[in-house]
Amino acid sequence: MTPPISLITGASSGIGADTARALAALGHRLILGYGRNEAAAKELAAELSANHATAADVLALDLADPTAAAASLLRAAAAAGGIDVLVNNAGINRRSAAVDENHAHWEHVLAINLTSPFLLAQAAARLMIAQGRGGRIINVTSVHEHIPITGGSAYCVAKSGLGMLTKVMAMELASHGITVNSVAPGETATPMNGVPDGVDATAISRPAIPTGRPGRPQEVAALIAHLASPQAQYITGASVVIDGGLALMAAEANAAFAGQI
Repeated sequence: MTPPISLITGASSGIGADTARALAALGHRLILGYGRNEAAAKELAAELSANHATAADVLALDLADPTAAAASLLRAAAAAGGIDVLVNNAGINRRSAAVDENHAHWEHVLAINLTSPFLLAQAAARLMIAQGRGGRIINVTSVHEHIPITGGSAYCVAKSGLGMLTKVMAMELASHGITVNSVAPGETATPMNGVPDGVDATAISRPAIPTGRPGRPQEVAALIAHLASPQAQYITGASVVIDGGLALMAAEANAAFAGQI
């Protein structure tokens, strides 16, 4: 049986790297997209080939140039023999008050977090339709797809936009056997969030989160791997929040004042 071909953006570290490990364990052939850290991507490819006998190629993707990124996906898919799974994982974080945000930074965040994922998903969907064997598109958004955060104007807009794109594409692609879902993590212990590789989430206290800690990248990766599997073929258009209960806490800060006049 031909192994599924999966492309993961932001695969050199964090959630992306652990998603690659999870899909490699399921026998996928991998295309590991990276932004700047080519060495880490190549090291991961070697690790996966050694541990799982999985073919893993690395692919430089400049998500600040969405058109070029989509062209890179097409070339990589042609070389690999197609594409069955796209995981739009890469993204950047930014905090700036809306009244202080500038146009250039706004456009940069949207290019990387929204426009590139759109063009990559569009290119992958076209290939999947032509292949005629269905497919999976999984967009990694954020809990801030659903709830705002102070200073998150560009970031929250991009992530909520990607969440709505997920739903629209799910409707349009269902008849082709292609599912489209988003995974919305809360705080996750990754280098992007200032947590070095090797530091387990249980070592970090987060009293405001019901579970008391951030998430592990492996926990998010396991969810992505499930959505990429044949067992998830009836799930589409969903946004699966994986945040340790963080989003449940919206009213708690005000609870102490309830009943006061």
